[in-house]
Amino acid sequence: MAKESTGGHPDLKMVNPSAAAIDIGSKMHMAAVNPDSTAMPVRAFGTFTHDLNDLAVWFRSCGVTSVAMASTGVYWIPAFEILEQHGFNVIPVNARYAKNVPGRKTDVSDAGWLRQLHSYGLLRGSFRPEAEIATLQAYMRQRERLVEYAAAHIQHMQKVLVDFHPEVTRVAA
Repeated sequence: MAKESTGGHPDLKMVNPSAAAIDIGSKMHMAAVNPDSTAMPVRAFGTFTHDLNDLAVWFRSCGVTSVAMASTGVYWIPAFEILEQHGFNVIPVNARYAKNVPGRKTDVSDAGWLRQLHSYGLLRGSFRPEAEIATLQAYMRQRERLVEYAAAHIQHMQKVLVDFHPEVTRVAA
């Protein structure tokens, strides 16, 4: 009895042929689109704003509507925001979940693999709050940091006063 070939994924249906993917890096982003849409389906882009705008223009010229991006750090945030401003449906993906397949060790193959998974609808997006909530969270984190810094500076001032005036043991708040 001959075993049927599974090459080409006969059981999987492509749900998003206009999908693209980006493997986010600190110095370079590798982007992949459907190979049928262009002669060069994987390209490298820089991380500066003009590079990200060029990426969005390239995606638009390739007919992309949805983009999955994988990153383990915070480098995905500018790309996410710029692509979202250009009207793309952007899905941040945890890189650990998408890269558990052996044999894909280069950025080019990672980007192509992510695009393939996204085109079949196999990637689950990470939670990203709405823009207003994300802004509020950033303000709250900054406030928390400033309060922590203020507490540390007060302790430094108290130490200096105690060191120069041993009879002062406590500073009135």
